[in-house]
Amino acid sequence: MEEKNSTQVHMFLLLGFPALPDLHVLFSIVFLLTYILTVLENVVIVALIKTNCELYKPMSFFLGHLSFIEVWYVSVTIPKLLANFIAEDRSISFVGCMTQLFFFSSFMCTECVLLSAMAYDRYVAICQPLRYPVMMTYQMCVYLVVVSWFSGFTVSLIKISFISELNFCGPHVIIHFFCDVSPVLNLACTDTSLAEMVDFVLALFILLVVSLPLHHGFITIVSYLLIVMTILHIPSTQSKKKAFSTCSSHLTVVTIFFSATLFMYARPKKIDPFDLNKLVSAVYTIVTPILNPFIYCLRNQEVKRALKKALCEKMSVSKVSLLSKCRDK
Repeated sequence: MEEKNSTQVHMFLLLGFPALPDLHVLFSIVFLLTYILTVLENVVIVALIKTNCELYKPMSFFLGHLSFIEVWYVSVTIPKLLANFIAEDRSISFVGCMTQLFFFSSFMCTECVLLSAMAYDRYVAICQPLRYPVMMTYQMCVYLVVVSWFSGFTVSLIKISFISELNFCGPHVIIHFFCDVSPVLNLACTDTSLAEMVDFVLALFILLVVSLPLHHGFITIVSYLLIVMTILHIPSTQSKKKAFSTCSSHLTVVTIFFSATLFMYARPKKIDPFDLNKLVSAVYTIVTPILNPFIYCLRNQEVKRALKKALCEKMSVSKVSLLSKCRDK
């Protein structure tokens, strides 16, 4: 590969959205409100699950960890994006870029594996309901969550170890709003074939070939194929609707998240930058985290009941406190 410059780059510039300079103020407000709302939504879900004994169930346990991941997931990218808009500081150091890339990739890979664990949970609940209490014990749920975090961060560490060893010698402009694999690889002035191959194989491993080390090793796609086959064999229409409603929210989240990530990562990495890539990236980095709580709360009756109960208790406490103050006066 031809060397572009003999000087090693120690600082990058995040280009962001240069085609829309007049809308930077609007974008800043939208992204700030989105970030605040996303964090609040997911923190509420985590607190709700931790404080409500009715939600001490495997799916709620996984949902709590998913919400916890989402908080950190958006915190890796959006604050820096806001700094680019508000302070017009587009610079990011090489170490900062690799750090952002590591944590973004780690949380994304962890979420992929966790969604697979949630798919397995739905498979057992629908296809093997009588064995569900025996198979999905608290120890099994903890085990699946540990596997999710460990595999996500391990895969990301392997990716970054190969990418960080490349030489970046200019140009130093990352045509994206955060440090992602493809835009960073586009700046390398040494052979990136090994790093591309490692990243591509690991992306396929996480997205498609993640076989959780369980007794049957089901992945998300296989789990839902078996779920659909089981539901189709249920004779009662009402029972079919009830069975589908138990996994519809998770299936919606999986479809949105995996569609975007498969488009971006399950293909050769060093691709020409297009605005379409930024748009798709925005779907799984910004849109998905803010939609997940709505999807799960609207489709999950137990979460809805717990939320209503918490709100009613909060309103009751407020009314009692207000009446006490009025009597004191």
